[in-house]
Amino acid sequence: MAGKPNILLILNDDMGYSDIGCYGGEIDTPNLNRLAANGLRYSQFYNTARCSPSRASLLTGLHPHQTGVGILTYDYGPEGYAGNLNKQCVTIPQVLRNHGYRTYMSGKWHVASSLEEPTDTWPMQRGFDEFYGTIIGAGSFYDPNTLTRGNTNIEHEAKENRDFFYTDAISNQAVDFIRQHAADHAERPFFEYVAYTAPHWPLQAHEEDIAKYKGRFDDGWDKLREGRLKRLIDDGMLRDIWKLSDRDPTQPEWTAADEKAWRLRCMEVYAAQIDRMDQGIGRILAALEETGQMENTVIIFLSDNGACAEDIPEGVTVDELVHNLKIARSHTRDGRAVQFGNIPDIMPGAEDTYQSYGTAWANLSNTPFRLYKHWIHEGGISTPFVVHWPEGIKAKGEIRHTPGYLPDVMATVLAITGADYPATFDGNAIAPLEGNTLSDTFASDHAQPRPTMFWEHEGNAAVRAGKWKLVKRYPNAWELYDMELDRTELHDLAGQYPEKVNDMAKQYDAWTKRCGVIPREKILALMAEQQEPAFWEEDGK
Repeated sequence: MAGKPNILLILNDDMGYSDIGCYGGEIDTPNLNRLAANGLRYSQFYNTARCSPSRASLLTGLHPHQTGVGILTYDYGPEGYAGNLNKQCVTIPQVLRNHGYRTYMSGKWHVASSLEEPTDTWPMQRGFDEFYGTIIGAGSFYDPNTLTRGNTNIEHEAKENRDFFYTDAISNQAVDFIRQHAADHAERPFFEYVAYTAPHWPLQAHEEDIAKYKGRFDDGWDKLREGRLKRLIDDGMLRDIWKLSDRDPTQPEWTAADEKAWRLRCMEVYAAQIDRMDQGIGRILAALEETGQMENTVIIFLSDNGACAEDIPEGVTVDELVHNLKIARSHTRDGRAVQFGNIPDIMPGAEDTYQSYGTAWANLSNTPFRLYKHWIHEGGISTPFVVHWPEGIKAKGEIRHTPGYLPDVMATVLAITGADYPATFDGNAIAPLEGNTLSDTFASDHAQPRPTMFWEHEGNAAVRAGKWKLVKRYPNAWELYDMELDRTELHDLAGQYPEKVNDMAKQYDAWTKRCGVIPREKILALMAEQQEPAFWEEDGK
């Protein structure tokens, strides 16, 4: 190989397991499909069910609570819930920069509570040589809050550019970084982190992209879910003994659904958001090829959580979204009032709308699994995971069924680059790495089960040990599933195997103590004191 490989890590936001083409979906993603066809797809890779915790875990190789981002970037208490990356963790760019790499980031940060004043939790202070993107976790695609270059707010750039669209801006900046690196630092490898906000709400997209999907989803969520599962099975991604989970019980059959034109438009805009991202990924790949860097660049693509079932209520206040949470604009750049809420009389997509696509379509996005973002059932944590590396992966188009999760990304990057994980950094003791490298699956699947995996988010929790998954939807009791026979979690075996439940629950309790997980009841009490949560933070949504 020609020196140390470059690392390109691409993360998108709130996308389900089966949306993109190479994971059974109807959305046009030719560039991601190309990476999958010439690399590897993982069928059982897991995120951490929510935006900020997933980013914290991805970047550090630790569990979110160990990094200080146990829920989101709001301060819900001491230690693991302060909402900022702490000094007991180190990021991939910090490690790689000490190993001779140049480091670049384009996109959403969302692991710092300070949105306007730079702190030691901002990208430039956490290992990046160059940063362009947003500090906050959501917002308008046409006029995003907290748009920043380096440590300087540049929101005016979006306001002054009538053609500005954040997904395009993220892609274009990533391209510029690649070309800049080839021109100025060709003797060094690079790490680039591209963190899209698509397809996180609000539903906003270009009309020409939306128009591509007219009629694509007209069969409705029931038939489309069946079709996706069949394609996943036919492709070898899933087993035919895993049955489709029921439609979400809160949602009607497609044939009985009202406001069909509006509902279809919601899914069409959502698809257009992903399509636009894939177009940008195509430009990034072209830049790698033009600069002669494709062959020795490791490209990893994944999503930060399962699809999002959050509705934006009609009654949500402008003050809450615009002034308190700073995730929206009250008016468009040309002065029109933004219309907030999932209102069927208003078709989503334009700058003056602020909507989400709702539970039924999220249920489609997570086919064939149950539940969504927030929860640790398979629908909340299952993500596409594509790895492409021409010089290092000889297998083309193969599937790996070895389970993995976010802490493994740091471990994998270390194994590939030869960088050492530090015991201390800038005088601070660093928590030991929690992940395990996936590099030994590049040639073939693991023959032996991997080490036990653990999750917790908002009291929702899970343990995965070999074929067994113990999972809980807070505040309900533990459920137990045999993931070899029932990955869609339809047959709870907790009553048949009480000793297995007790043993895995004890392992979970030991993990929570080691990693600083605070009981959900205590967190709820703190949130009540602070008059939290915001409208989408409530338990159950």
